[in-house]
Amino acid sequence: MGQIHRTGCGDLCVLFILLIDFKSMNDFYFVYILYSLKDFKMYTGYTKDLKSRFELHQQGKVNSTKCRTPFELIYFEACRNQQDATHREKYLKSFQEKCF
Repeated sequence: MGQIHRTGCGDLCVLFILLIDFKSMNDFYFVYILYSLKDFKMYTGYTKDLKSRFELHQQGKVNSTKCRTPFELIYFEACRNQQDATHREKYLKSFQEKCF
């Protein structure tokens, strides 16, 4: 089974599940928000494999975030298909611009 971990930075705390043994989770796309511990800004994206994508961000292997490591995963949600995930990602990015 997955393990529940608590992570946080100041007021940005969330419980998240490491997706290790959840085979049915392969049917979802994930929208996620990362918090950079270097520049204290957020990054929103979507992926089919949340665990692997987070590791790529942490290792500096994602062009858009490679200079901003390390990160904390502060939020994620599952979507049934890629179209829903891209719509949700766009909404969250527009919301972040208004709030931050």
